[in-house]
Amino acid sequence: MGKQKLLIVEDDPGLQKQLRWSLDAYDTITADDRESALAQLRRHQPAVVTMDLGLPPDPDGASEGLALLSQMLALAPDTKVIILSGNQERAHALRAIAMGAYDFHQKPLDADTLALVIARAFYLHAMQQENRRMLQIEADSPLAGIISRDPAMLKLCRNVEKVAPSSATVMLHGESGSGKELIARGLHQLSARQGKRFVAINCAAIPENLLESELFGYEKGAFTGASRQTPGKLELAQGGTFFLDEIGDMAVPLQAKMLRFLQERVIERIGGRSEIAIDVRVICATHRDLKTLAAEGSFREDLYYRLSEIVLRIPSLRERAGDAALLAHHFRNKFCAGEGRPLMAFSADALAAIEAYGWPGNVRELESCIRRAVIMSDGPQLTPADLGLPEVEEASLNLRQLRDQVEYQAMVKALARADGNIVKASELLGVSRPTLYDLMTHHGLK
Repeated sequence: MGKQKLLIVEDDPGLQKQLRWSLDAYDTITADDRESALAQLRRHQPAVVTMDLGLPPDPDGASEGLALLSQMLALAPDTKVIILSGNQERAHALRAIAMGAYDFHQKPLDADTLALVIARAFYLHAMQQENRRMLQIEADSPLAGIISRDPAMLKLCRNVEKVAPSSATVMLHGESGSGKELIARGLHQLSARQGKRFVAINCAAIPENLLESELFGYEKGAFTGASRQTPGKLELAQGGTFFLDEIGDMAVPLQAKMLRFLQERVIERIGGRSEIAIDVRVICATHRDLKTLAAEGSFREDLYYRLSEIVLRIPSLRERAGDAALLAHHFRNKFCAGEGRPLMAFSADALAAIEAYGWPGNVRELESCIRRAVIMSDGPQLTPADLGLPEVEEASLNLRQLRDQVEYQAMVKALARADGNIVKASELLGVSRPTLYDLMTHHGLK
């Protein structure tokens, strides 16, 4: 691995030579004016630059150096620029920091201190590049949009990775807004069909009389207004993945046609006479209990079994402990950046309100809530009022307090069940009598 490139911008030949000598651990490149510095920056793209603000044609001022700094940061925003300045130039150096320079070092130069500042600048630049690379990898990941620390959700992701390479039909069961389409896209991207189309259709969003033509297509003249041959969504998904959202809302007559397609893997357009072979992987989703609907007769039992070769259940947001706050921070960062607003903080009572709220609309509702709050908030902090959530008393996270509460409640229940008999109560609690007496004294129980 070669030496790291360091650009030294200095018009004093003696100081330039001293810097090159003391910084020989780096591949040093030099420039003595604005034009040559910009040329070297474009050519070598150094991670770190040291520069004097006093450059020709204004060697006694800072106008040329500050202009160069502005151009450098516009060309290479990640470059770490270290200003070398005298005591009398401190105001100019501080202005450079405000413009985006990484640091400044006062003359006369201390070689060891400067070397440490430069080493830190290289390290920070490397960390930022690595972080950007990791974020890109995460963004390219098929399951990148799923943010969770909940064991059930993490298990679901592992199951998606197992199921995706197979050709099995998958049923996703989860409430509205819980991320069913996100999981379906993950199944597609992790499969051998990832290079083909992912086509989605929502059975609840399309009127019953139009859904058949949307699914299977139609021939010219098949009905009034059918002025040309139109392929259906199943045909458009050829070779890829077809996602049927809210399959529980499909009308029973159409369910029969869907069952035939799943069994034969052929379709006929409305008004058509020829069969068209279709090769797609089918994923469906619903928030309804299809087994109950099948028992009631409003959903075909044979279609249910055909669709549910593999069933993956998506937990609701209220079931995912800690995820509401985790997602709230993620959406806050996303929307502050997207709306060009300074990063806002959540107040403690706002986070308590987020954790206490039931989120019937799940992640979709939380995302909309945070976006609205970021846009509408006037201050640097997001409050329950900004979120439109009721204030709640913040729950204690102090482990000692929580342990004391649990101990007290358990002792009260055990003593009640044992009718005050200490021996029986200690057996119920799994502790010795002396320990129970000590705990009772600690909690003031008699």
